[in-house]
Amino acid sequence: MTAHDYDDLTRSTDDVVIVGGGLAGLFCALKLAPRPVTVVSAAPLGQGASTAWAQGGIAAAVAEGDSAEAHAADTVAVGAGLVDERIALGLAREAGARIHDLLHYGVPFDRDIEGKLAVGREAAHSARRIVHVRGDMAGMAIMTALIEAVRRTPSIRVIEGYTAEALLTEDGAVTGLQLRHIGDATTGPVTIASRAVVLATGGIGRLYAVTTNPAEAGGLGLAIAARAGAVIADPEFVQFHPTAIMAGRDPAPLATEALRGEGATLINDRGERFMPALHPLAELAPRDIVARGVFAEIAAGRGVFLDATKALGAHFAGKFPTVHASCLAAGIDPATQPIPVAPAAHYHMGGISVDWHGRSSIEGLWAGGEVSCTGAHGANRLASNSLLEAVVYAARIAEDIAGHAIAPPARLSFASINQQNRAMSALSEARLRAMMTSHVGVIGDGDRLAGAIRAFADIERQCGNVALRNMATTALLVAASAWTRRESRGAHYRIDCPVEKPALAHRTMTTLAAAREIAASLAECSELRVPQPITA
Repeated sequence: MTAHDYDDLTRSTDDVVIVGGGLAGLFCALKLAPRPVTVVSAAPLGQGASTAWAQGGIAAAVAEGDSAEAHAADTVAVGAGLVDERIALGLAREAGARIHDLLHYGVPFDRDIEGKLAVGREAAHSARRIVHVRGDMAGMAIMTALIEAVRRTPSIRVIEGYTAEALLTEDGAVTGLQLRHIGDATTGPVTIASRAVVLATGGIGRLYAVTTNPAEAGGLGLAIAARAGAVIADPEFVQFHPTAIMAGRDPAPLATEALRGEGATLINDRGERFMPALHPLAELAPRDIVARGVFAEIAAGRGVFLDATKALGAHFAGKFPTVHASCLAAGIDPATQPIPVAPAAHYHMGGISVDWHGRSSIEGLWAGGEVSCTGAHGANRLASNSLLEAVVYAARIAEDIAGHAIAPPARLSFASINQQNRAMSALSEARLRAMMTSHVGVIGDGDRLAGAIRAFADIERQCGNVALRNMATTALLVAASAWTRRESRGAHYRIDCPVEKPALAHRTMTTLAAAREIAASLAECSELRVPQPITA
């Protein structure tokens, strides 16, 4: 889009502005049609969204003998005492309708010989209820279908190549967004006016040195909402996928959980299975348990491998073409060789706190997908519930906005916008990501978390690069809440507080102001070790 075109767009007073071109953002835009919508996407549609990389599929109780109640019960069981049961049941009950919507948009879900939706099983599900596309291609197929639908919908306008770097508010209500062109860090920002903004910016995986998420998943939406005063829920709960393929790539390719559902096993470099000794479900245990099991083997000096040679063998390429291609690119033949794996930051259960309708604590701001926190996942997400949550809440947000009378905003002035921005060095970003992995990773402790909090607070306060500052804002929220939760629960594990405490069986509700207060108090504690600071 040219500068002239963009200037024309900012004069629009009717558009709902959706930030994010992934599943939640595009689905919401389609559900809002024919209402005018502007979708802002940092990358070309489909290239910067975690959805496109999702291999598992969508959890939905659509098979005979299964039920929404059973699906919700599995969700609650995995969530380690923090799942909002009403939310989980609502999610499960709406699954069938949202699958029907996706079929309508052209998603070619797998079917059995009778023409019914084919379903697979993944970890911690009590039934086969995962709807796939060609085994491990659900994410890409869903995004392809939705992008085509968006491109042919005249009420949807798409801005590609712009990132949102600040949420603009007045008297506690949204008035618009500050945007900046990707790759143009030092020139001034542009603004877009709207009193209805939907954040669908994805997760925070890019904050970690090892992740399965795309580069755009740097916690941007959470940061700009927090800076505007939004309540943030459960930020300490970060899910690490146990089986990222260690092939020297960033992001790391994913070896889908469905492989273990089909019988693949985890072995160490001695050829020994280790998960049966850690949990009755062995490789199909909840992800946090599997991730810690893999982490422990690696920490003990024993490499970890996912072995599908017996379970799949020559059928590997046909059933899991995406994983097969990733392995071949790394010089591994998964039909005959075990795949080297390690835990990687994969999904954030926390995010902007939203209600049943996807409304945040800021008037005029909705959030959907991974950037939000609905209460559906608790302390640990059940496999393949993320795509379901994205479409359910995208539809609810669209319905909620349709029922709101939203006054047009006045045109925004550049005078109140901070336009200064220094270029971010690759070394600064790498140091932040390394500290998140080492200090706020699979296994944490109080001293390392405190050191991370102080480092991130320094960046958040002093950094001259907007993108790095936003990364530090989100990192600070995650680390501060992890330091405050002095127990181990779900995906949150502290070696100095290794047990789950019943008194702490409640969700976290926090703000950036609260995280800054924690950082200030820790800065006064001279007895704690101070890590090397990270500078922009």
